[in-house]
Amino acid sequence: MSVLDNWDSWKDFLGDRLHQAQGDGMNDQAVSNLAYEVGDYLANQVDAKNDQEAMLRDLWSVASQEEQHAIANMMVKLVQNNGTK
Repeated sequence: MSVLDNWDSWKDFLGDRLHQAQGDGMNDQAVSNLAYEVGDYLANQVDAKNDQEAMLRDLWSVASQEEQHAIANMMVKLVQNNGTK
């Protein structure tokens, strides 16, 4: 089962990666830029595996670049307290 198949697993996965990047010294701007790149890739290259991902993909598709950055930053905030570590 892929982490993309379950919303809670996906948030935990993202939370783990966020904590790892922060632990390695990645600053907030770099995290924000990476979140945007990941969001753009997922929205354009990966089929949604659940309703939440489909909603995010749909929002991304109608958002301006500034709004897409805001979505990416909200996802970072959403997963800050997630993860297994």
